[in-house]
Amino acid sequence: MKSITIKGQERESVGKVATKTLRNAGMVPCVLYGGENPIHFSAESIAFKDLVYTPDAHTAVIDLEGGKSFNAILQDIQFHPVTDEILHIDFYQLHDDKEVTIEIPVKVTGKSPGVMAGGVLRLVNRKLKVKALPANLPDYIYADISGLNMGNKLYVTAVATEDYKIMHPDNTVVCQVRISRAAMKAAQEAAKAEKAAGKKK
Repeated sequence: MKSITIKGQERESVGKVATKTLRNAGMVPCVLYGGENPIHFSAESIAFKDLVYTPDAHTAVIDLEGGKSFNAILQDIQFHPVTDEILHIDFYQLHDDKEVTIEIPVKVTGKSPGVMAGGVLRLVNRKLKVKALPANLPDYIYADISGLNMGNKLYVTAVATEDYKIMHPDNTVVCQVRISRAAMKAAQEAAKAEKAAGKKK
Protein backbone atom coordinates (compact mmCIF):
# COMPACT_ATOMS: atom_id res chain seq x y z
CA MET A 1 0.00 0.00 0.00
CA LYS A 2 1.22 3.48 -0.86
CA SER A 3 2.40 5.68 1.99
CA ILE A 4 2.23 9.44 2.55
CA THR A 5 4.66 11.24 4.85
CA ILE A 6 3.23 13.71 7.38
CA LYS A 7 5.81 16.02 8.93
CA GLY A 8 4.79 17.27 12.36
CA GLN A 9 5.84 18.49 15.78
CA GLU A 10 5.04 16.98 19.15
CA ARG A 11 2.89 19.17 21.37
CA GLU A 12 2.82 19.28 25.14
CA SER A 13 -0.19 21.55 25.64
CA VAL A 14 -3.38 19.75 24.67
CA GLY A 15 -5.99 22.05 26.21
CA LYS A 16 -8.69 23.98 24.35
CA VAL A 17 -6.71 27.24 24.25
CA ALA A 18 -3.60 25.57 22.84
CA THR A 19 -5.69 23.65 20.33
CA LYS A 20 -7.47 26.80 19.16
CA THR A 21 -4.13 28.58 18.77
CA LEU A 22 -2.88 25.72 16.62
CA ARG A 23 -5.93 25.81 14.34
CA ASN A 24 -5.67 29.57 13.95
CA ALA A 25 -2.11 29.05 12.76
CA GLY A 26 -3.27 26.60 10.06
CA MET A 27 -2.18 23.53 12.03
CA VAL A 28 -4.18 20.36 12.75
CA PRO A 29 -3.99 18.77 16.23
CA CYS A 30 -3.45 15.00 16.00
CA VAL A 31 -3.02 11.99 18.28
CA LEU A 32 -1.14 8.78 17.47
CA TYR A 33 -2.46 5.73 19.33
CA GLY A 34 -1.24 2.15 19.34
CA GLY A 35 2.10 2.63 21.09
CA GLU A 36 2.98 2.53 24.80
CA ASN A 37 1.50 6.01 25.23
CA PRO A 38 -0.55 8.29 22.96
CA ILE A 39 1.59 10.84 21.13
CA HIS A 40 0.09 14.29 20.63
CA PHE A 41 1.41 16.22 17.65
CA SER A 42 0.39 18.81 15.08
CA ALA A 43 1.00 19.26 11.37
CA GLU A 44 0.08 21.79 8.69
CA SER A 45 -3.42 21.23 7.33
CA ILE A 46 -2.10 21.15 3.75
CA ALA A 47 0.00 18.07 4.66
CA PHE A 48 -3.18 15.95 4.84
CA LYS A 49 -4.48 16.87 1.37
CA ASP A 50 -3.36 13.66 -0.35
CA LEU A 51 -4.27 11.49 2.63
CA VAL A 52 -7.78 12.77 3.34
CA TYR A 53 -9.19 14.17 0.11
CA THR A 54 -8.80 11.05 -2.01
CA PRO A 55 -10.85 7.92 -2.70
CA ASP A 56 -7.68 5.82 -2.38
CA ALA A 57 -6.40 4.20 0.81
CA HIS A 58 -2.94 5.05 2.13
CA THR A 59 -0.78 4.40 5.14
CA ALA A 60 1.05 7.35 6.71
CA VAL A 61 4.56 7.91 7.95
CA ILE A 62 4.38 10.29 10.91
CA ASP A 63 7.73 12.09 10.76
CA LEU A 64 8.22 14.15 13.92
CA GLU A 65 10.94 16.66 14.70
CA GLY A 66 13.81 15.07 16.58
CA GLY A 67 14.03 11.99 14.36
CA LYS A 68 10.95 10.10 15.59
CA SER A 69 9.10 8.28 12.84
CA PHE A 70 6.04 6.01 13.00
CA ASN A 71 4.06 4.02 10.43
CA ALA A 72 0.34 4.52 10.94
CA ILE A 73 -3.13 4.54 9.43
CA LEU A 74 -5.77 7.23 9.71
CA GLN A 75 -8.30 6.04 12.29
CA ASP A 76 -10.69 8.96 12.77
CA ILE A 77 -11.10 12.49 11.48
CA GLN A 78 -13.29 15.40 12.58
CA PHE A 79 -14.40 18.16 10.20
CA HIS A 80 -15.92 21.55 10.98
CA PRO A 81 -19.69 21.21 10.30
CA VAL A 82 -19.82 24.45 8.29
CA THR A 83 -16.39 25.08 6.74
CA ASP A 84 -15.31 21.41 6.35
CA GLU A 85 -11.84 22.28 7.64
CA ILE A 86 -10.06 19.47 9.48
CA LEU A 87 -10.41 19.92 13.23
CA HIS A 88 -8.67 16.81 14.57
CA ILE A 89 -7.18 13.53 13.37
CA ASP A 90 -6.53 10.26 15.20
CA PHE A 91 -3.88 7.89 13.84
CA TYR A 92 -3.18 4.30 14.83
CA GLN A 93 0.39 3.03 14.86
CA LEU A 94 1.17 0.02 12.66
CA HIS A 95 3.15 -2.96 13.93
CA ASP A 96 4.45 -5.58 11.50
CA ASP A 97 3.06 -8.46 13.59
CA LYS A 98 -0.35 -6.95 14.40
CA GLU A 99 -3.37 -7.02 12.10
CA VAL A 100 -5.25 -3.78 11.48
CA THR A 101 -8.70 -3.04 10.09
CA ILE A 102 -9.04 -0.49 7.29
CA GLU A 103 -11.43 0.38 4.47
CA ILE A 104 -10.08 -0.39 0.99
CA PRO A 105 -11.59 1.05 -2.23
CA VAL A 106 -13.13 -1.32 -4.77
CA LYS A 107 -11.92 -1.18 -8.38
CA VAL A 108 -14.01 -2.83 -11.10
CA THR A 109 -12.25 -4.87 -13.80
CA GLY A 110 -13.42 -6.78 -16.86
CA LYS A 111 -16.42 -6.34 -19.16
CA SER A 112 -19.84 -7.50 -18.09
CA PRO A 113 -22.02 -9.26 -20.70
CA GLY A 114 -25.01 -7.77 -18.89
CA VAL A 115 -23.73 -4.20 -19.25
CA MET A 116 -22.83 -4.79 -22.91
CA ALA A 117 -26.42 -5.99 -23.43
CA GLY A 118 -27.80 -2.71 -22.06
CA GLY A 119 -27.76 -3.27 -18.29
CA VAL A 120 -26.50 -0.73 -15.77
CA LEU A 121 -23.63 -1.49 -13.40
CA ARG A 122 -24.28 -0.37 -9.83
CA LEU A 123 -21.39 -0.33 -7.38
CA VAL A 124 -23.17 -1.06 -4.10
CA ASN A 125 -20.05 -0.88 -1.89
CA ARG A 126 -17.32 1.50 -3.06
CA LYS A 127 -15.15 0.49 -0.10
CA LEU A 128 -14.83 -2.74 1.87
CA LYS A 129 -13.47 -3.14 5.38
CA VAL A 130 -10.61 -5.63 5.60
CA LYS A 131 -8.34 -6.94 8.33
CA ALA A 132 -4.72 -7.81 7.57
CA LEU A 133 -1.10 -7.48 8.56
CA PRO A 134 0.34 -4.15 7.36
CA ALA A 135 2.46 -5.89 4.69
CA ASN A 136 -0.67 -7.49 3.19
CA LEU A 137 -2.83 -4.37 2.95
CA PRO A 138 -3.88 -3.93 -0.70
CA ASP A 139 -4.23 -0.65 -2.59
CA TYR A 140 -7.52 -1.84 -4.08
CA ILE A 141 -9.93 -4.75 -3.96
CA TYR A 142 -10.50 -5.82 -7.56
CA ALA A 143 -14.01 -6.85 -8.53
CA ASP A 144 -14.07 -8.80 -11.81
CA ILE A 145 -17.47 -8.31 -13.48
CA SER A 146 -16.70 -10.52 -16.52
CA GLY A 147 -19.22 -13.12 -15.38
CA LEU A 148 -22.11 -10.78 -14.58
CA ASN A 149 -25.15 -11.02 -16.81
CA MET A 150 -28.16 -8.74 -16.50
CA GLY A 151 -29.69 -9.08 -13.04
CA ASN A 152 -26.60 -10.77 -11.53
CA LYS A 153 -24.84 -9.71 -8.32
CA LEU A 154 -21.19 -10.02 -7.24
CA TYR A 155 -20.77 -10.92 -3.57
CA VAL A 156 -17.77 -10.34 -1.27
CA THR A 157 -16.99 -14.06 -1.42
CA ALA A 158 -15.93 -13.52 -5.04
CA VAL A 159 -13.26 -10.95 -4.11
CA ALA A 160 -11.82 -12.72 -1.06
CA THR A 161 -8.12 -13.68 -0.92
CA GLU A 162 -5.81 -15.32 1.62
CA ASP A 163 -3.91 -12.05 2.18
CA TYR A 164 -6.70 -10.35 4.10
CA LYS A 165 -10.01 -11.06 5.79
CA ILE A 166 -13.08 -9.20 4.56
CA MET A 167 -15.06 -7.92 7.54
CA HIS A 168 -18.50 -8.22 5.93
CA PRO A 169 -21.11 -11.00 5.86
CA ASP A 170 -20.81 -13.38 2.88
CA ASN A 171 -24.10 -12.11 1.43
CA THR A 172 -22.80 -8.53 1.14
CA VAL A 173 -23.17 -7.31 -2.46
CA VAL A 174 -20.16 -5.55 -4.01
CA CYS A 175 -21.84 -4.65 -7.30
CA GLN A 176 -24.71 -5.72 -9.52
CA VAL A 177 -25.94 -5.35 -13.09
CA ARG A 178 -29.43 -3.93 -13.12
CA ILE A 179 -31.83 -3.91 -16.03
CA SER A 180 -31.90 -0.38 -17.44
CA ARG A 181 -35.20 1.44 -18.01
CA ALA A 182 -34.57 1.36 -21.74
CA ALA A 183 -33.92 -2.40 -21.71
CA MET A 184 -36.99 -2.97 -19.51
CA LYS A 185 -39.15 -0.84 -21.82
CA ALA A 186 -37.86 -2.70 -24.87
CA ALA A 187 -38.61 -6.04 -23.20
CA GLN A 188 -42.15 -4.89 -22.30
CA GLU A 189 -42.82 -3.65 -25.83
CA ALA A 190 -41.49 -6.90 -27.27
CA ALA A 191 -43.78 -8.86 -24.95
CA LYS A 192 -46.78 -6.72 -25.98
CA ALA A 193 -45.98 -7.19 -29.66
CA GLU A 194 -45.66 -10.94 -29.17
CA LYS A 195 -48.98 -11.03 -27.32
CA ALA A 196 -50.69 -8.99 -30.03
CA ALA A 197 -49.29 -11.25 -32.73
CA GLY A 198 -50.62 -14.27 -30.83
CA LYS A 199 -54.14 -12.79 -30.71
CA LYS A 200 -54.16 -12.17 -34.47
CA LYS A 201 -53.49 -15.83 -35.04
